[in-house]
Amino acid sequence: MSCSLSRALTLTVLALACCNSIAVAEDWPQWMGPDRDGRYTETGVIESIPAGGLKKLWSTPVEVGYSGPAVVGDKVYVTDYVKESGEIENKPSSRDKLTGRERVLCLDAKTGKIVWEHSYKRSYAVSFGAGPRATPTVDGDHVFILGTEGDLTCLDRHRGKPVWHKSLVDEFPAAEGPIWGHSAHPLVVGDKVFCLGGPESVAVALDRNTGETIWQTLTSSEIGYCPPAMLELGGKQRLMIWHPQSINALDPETGEVVWTEPLKPSYGMSIAAPQLENNYMYASGIGNAAVMLQLNDAGQPTERLWEGGTGRGVYAGNATPIFSGGMIFGSDCGSGKFLAVDAKTGEQVWETYELTSGGTRRASHGTAFVVKHPEQYFIFTETGDLVLADLNREGFKVKGRVNLVEPTNSWQGRNVVWTHPAYANRCIYVRNDKEIACFDLSANQ
Repeated sequence: MSCSLSRALTLTVLALACCNSIAVAEDWPQWMGPDRDGRYTETGVIESIPAGGLKKLWSTPVEVGYSGPAVVGDKVYVTDYVKESGEIENKPSSRDKLTGRERVLCLDAKTGKIVWEHSYKRSYAVSFGAGPRATPTVDGDHVFILGTEGDLTCLDRHRGKPVWHKSLVDEFPAAEGPIWGHSAHPLVVGDKVFCLGGPESVAVALDRNTGETIWQTLTSSEIGYCPPAMLELGGKQRLMIWHPQSINALDPETGEVVWTEPLKPSYGMSIAAPQLENNYMYASGIGNAAVMLQLNDAGQPTERLWEGGTGRGVYAGNATPIFSGGMIFGSDCGSGKFLAVDAKTGEQVWETYELTSGGTRRASHGTAFVVKHPEQYFIFTETGDLVLADLNREGFKVKGRVNLVEPTNSWQGRNVVWTHPAYANRCIYVRNDKEIACFDLSANQ
């Protein structure tokens, strides 16, 4: 080998090594991150809160909404509701009657400047009417938006131009829409969009390019609020649908039901997505509805290891818990406590209000949105605080806490913000009913 060739190869190897050592920014293209599992793996981020707090990079006014932001590259996508008439009362048993416009905003991720806006007139007749629930789903050149009253829209994500629109209420009718609104974040895999339709067609697959129905299946008294999830079970992709009667594993190509396990939360509130670790699947909801399923190597449930009951499980409401390392961490909708649960036995190992409401007594639907990072957990509380913490069986250690946004909504005398943040570009993007803001998470601040 010539000296010049050897030197060239050496320089090439060094260049590649340098490139590989550079931390690469990640996207947050949908609810709960790239794989919808609440994992955040960017390197070069903080491991404690700086003494002066987090640097606020920008803030942009928005209207009301529960939906979290999605971030892809240099763009942020967020939805809201511009109310024109009516009162938001947050009464669980009655529907707010509102008029206004649902809206999606595309923002510059570095400045917060509005790049484009798409909106449409929409009346609401739902309980807790403070805006859209579902986080935008970004896939390829498209962004998919689900509105509170079932408007499913595909937009060109670069220009905001409509590609197609489908009213799930018109196409899959029900005597009455979900009282708490359409909430199941759309799932896009390959050439299909998976969503919830109506009681006679709970699970629906649509053509991602046209919105045409490919298949529809499952019946239930209500569709519930749980987003579709794609999990690998026994080496095969399975579409998981939890409606208010049962958990169902489907063949995503055909809609064929592979298996069904009953799980009935109170008030039809199937909300949190079932979580998987190895051959164990956990699902839970209000009313002590919980089950830990053991799956065989073919991905079939063989045993209900334990079910809900006093002192067992965490009963998820607004936020999906994290199942990791044989432990389940999340907020309990009944007590409002943050719980650590032994996955094998269901035992509630420790509890605290510090990571949810910040109080000292029961806080119905106390909420914390938990994201697992290789170095720690990022926890966004209903009080608008970001908490960095170590979580394990023995307990929790807070490494820092800082308030990011005002809790602008309310429930049972508490001020709350119930929306899942996005983590991307070494930043946290978080919204309330007044603003969406970006804060720097980079280690070099």
